[in-house]
Amino acid sequence: MLDLYKRIWRFTGRSQILLIILSILIAVLAAVPLQFQKDIINGITTSMERKTLFLLGAGYLGVLVVRNALKFALQYKSSMLSEDVVRRIRGRLYEVGFETTDRGTLVTMISTEAEEVGRFAGSAMASPLMQLGTLLTVIAYVAVNQPYLGLFMITIVVPQALIAVSVQQRINERIGYRVRVLRSATARIAADDIKSAGDAVLHDFDEIYEARRKIFFLKFSTKFAMNLITGVGTVGILVLGGLLALKGRTDVGTVVAALSGLTRVSEPWRELLAFYRDLSSVRVKYELLLNVRPDNRMGRS
Repeated sequence: MLDLYKRIWRFTGRSQILLIILSILIAVLAAVPLQFQKDIINGITTSMERKTLFLLGAGYLGVLVVRNALKFALQYKSSMLSEDVVRRIRGRLYEVGFETTDRGTLVTMISTEAEEVGRFAGSAMASPLMQLGTLLTVIAYVAVNQPYLGLFMITIVVPQALIAVSVQQRINERIGYRVRVLRSATARIAADDIKSAGDAVLHDFDEIYEARRKIFFLKFSTKFAMNLITGVGTVGILVLGGLLALKGRTDVGTVVAALSGLTRVSEPWRELLAFYRDLSSVRVKYELLLNVRPDNRMGRS
């Protein structure tokens, strides 16, 4: 994985700097809407003046516009960087692939594997930075306003991390196996005597199907567990926050902000888990792509 990131930085480092800056700005602004929510809810319960309400609403809307504009810029720049890397990898595979591999395998590399590996480059640094920054910013905001609610949010995040890490290794093994079998099948199809390879190709298709079935089962089982834990978190914040409010240890605005914060934490957390899955998958395919080069240098132009 470290080698993958070294190569990404070597060839896209200048572009990554801008993406990192945008990610940090987006993460910093993540908790600001929660403060507006808290102030508006608490103000409504204490007979807030209309002018103050409108100002808070305008400020809330302004933050949302700025944050979404930054997200748009990040997504666009990230996507274009990914496409550029895909183009460079395909060009390099086309230049050297005929010397080191058969035609069927090369077609699979250029058409599918190069895109998956190259597409990852645009989000390799910016995406986890933004999501992790958002996660920490929101949890820190809730913890500062009400430590018990912040601590409870942490107890929701930790089990999700443990589940993701434990399951992903099993998924990685099946991804690597599926890629190798697909290469074998396309190599047989591209061979001159394709009829003699008919049964073997069909067997490979069955193996690919079985590998994907196991991947889907692990993937959606993990998603089920994540959603269940998030649901427990929603109920927990309502009950815990309600008890604290009844005892006078917090206010309604803080409970609402914490509930909204859980949603904001769930979204970047799901993105982080998805990124981790993509990283693991891409790492497997990246290592397979490296085998096309005798000197083990991929992507240099």
